[in-house]
Amino acid sequence: MATALPMAMFPLQSTLLPDEDLPMQIFEPRYTALIRDCMRDDDPRFGVVLISHGREVGGGDVRCDVGTVARITDCVDLAGSGRFVLRCRTGERIRVCDWLPDDPYPRAMVQAWPDEPGEPVTAGQLAELEDRVMALFERIAAARDFSLPERDVLLGNAADAVDPGARLYALAARVPIGAADRYSVLAAPSAAERLAALSEAVDSVAAVIEFQLSE
Repeated sequence: MATALPMAMFPLQSTLLPDEDLPMQIFEPRYTALIRDCMRDDDPRFGVVLISHGREVGGGDVRCDVGTVARITDCVDLAGSGRFVLRCRTGERIRVCDWLPDDPYPRAMVQAWPDEPGEPVTAGQLAELEDRVMALFERIAAARDFSLPERDVLLGNAADAVDPGARLYALAARVPIGAADRYSVLAAPSAAERLAALSEAVDSVAAVIEFQLSE
């Protein structure tokens, strides 16, 4: 089991999956303190988790316990304004072991959470799910009378993923699913369970779209 380490945390009202861009504007004092502390490190990073209830501004939020690490790739300090403009990139998945006191910003003991062993996800299963996602996009395009980009542009190149679990994250990032469904994908312990969670989310989106188009 991975060792738990303290990490600065940024609760958000969205679910971030691994390997996504995260632009941010920081203005709340406790989070400007977080960024200043992070930028003192050679590898500035913090954890991001979904807020299940409440808001990130002002505190009083209820936080989920599975998230990702966000690395700061670009930071602009708008001198005199009390604001930072950031570009971040999410990386590995983490699990919160224990929330620490917010002093002055959220912190937690976290550990890396790679995929757990499970049933293998085959290339055929991935291709079938990708076909269903393409059919979803094609249905929307036909209803709105516009042309779609090529498959690799819409879904990303499957060859870029090092394993099925990573490919499922990349695919989920391109499907218009809500924060709760994205969290189900993120929190699935294994690649096989992630496949099931994303498949269910795609079915739900397809049903909503069919309902909307039938009105």
